Amino acid sequence: MGKIKSPDNLWFTIDNADEINSPALLVYPDRIEENIRRMVGVSGGVHSLRPHVKTHKTPEIIRLQMKYGIKKFKCATISEAEMVARCGAADILLAIQPVGPNIARFFQLKEEFKNCRISCIADSEEIVIQLYEQARKTDKETEVWLDINNGMNRTGIIPGEKAADLYKMIESFPSLKAAGLHVYDGHIHEHDYSLRKKICDESFAPVSTFAEKLIKAGNRPVKIIAGGTPTFPIHALRQGVECSPGTTLLWDQGYSSSYTDMDFLHAAVLVTRITSKPEKDLLCLDLGHKAVASEMPHPRMKITGLENYSVVSHSEEHMVIRTTEADKYEAGDLFYAIPWHICPTVDRYDTLFVVNDHKVTEEWHVEARRRKISI
Repeated sequence: MGKIKSPDNLWFTIDNADEINSPALLVYPDRIEENIRRMVGVSGGVHSLRPHVKTHKTPEIIRLQMKYGIKKFKCATISEAEMVARCGAADILLAIQPVGPNIARFFQLKEEFKNCRISCIADSEEIVIQLYEQARKTDKETEVWLDINNGMNRTGIIPGEKAADLYKMIESFPSLKAAGLHVYDGHIHEHDYSLRKKICDESFAPVSTFAEKLIKAGNRPVKIIAGGTPTFPIHALRQGVECSPGTTLLWDQGYSSSYTDMDFLHAAVLVTRITSKPEKDLLCLDLGHKAVASEMPHPRMKITGLENYSVVSHSEEHMVIRTTEADKYEAGDLFYAIPWHICPTVDRYDTLFVVNDHKVTEEWHVEARRRKISI
């Protein structure tokens, strides 16, 4: 059995590591629950929380949030929405405009889970018409959030006359109901809180003005869902705005390094082993592209208990690192690593190993990793 190369008293170590194949992803429910409590504290209560599920895609983590009274969730795929609905959630937003066959799947979801309030976003006149036609055909009133582009330029419509016309169009169809505005500002990622807040407030100002104009034009009260994780503490200060943090549940090295004003706990850790020592000062780990998010440059993780190492190469199944400490280690020795980007890292695993009191005690299935569950 390989040696564990981290101090035994650290929170992430496991006593039964010899039973766990590597690479693997460990999660820690006690730390997840603490992050949930902190989320609720930042938001001022569960009423203004609509956490995103794309980070974890796992039913057990949905149920942990529901345990604390969180009833509303935000999803990126039909599969995620189905997973959340199966957990008994009361309110689900599909935060991507359904197109093609996904429009029919969206309405199948509403048919299957009649007791759940399931809505979607839209920014296109053509798609709104298709949603109306499907709603009329299936006799299902459907809430649609107008997706607003306030600077990210990925999806959404810029607030203004065209956006107001589209909002009115949604309201005009008897089978549709304009639920409010959806605003994702993922382009705001300044590390300094004061600068991040300044940019966030400036980007949100046209949205707020637009909502006020809609109300004055005779529409019902206009609800707003805003932001992701980096702007969560800022939008949480606004009255009547729902916040959608996601990474806060598991946290990662990228966010903990970049947003020191946000106090959340790492709750997901990679296990990796040395598979080879090909040359002096080199260690090859079984932590390839298929085991850790690799869409960004290195660092892609922080290896605990090892200082002054550098990544030499990274391929599908292998990661080669250089360290002057290589002579201390042997093939089979184990390391723990904190992922730099947790969301796509989770998406690489079918199973999460659950750690309680330094021991893996069960497994959680990453159910919504699949593109299709049943619908």
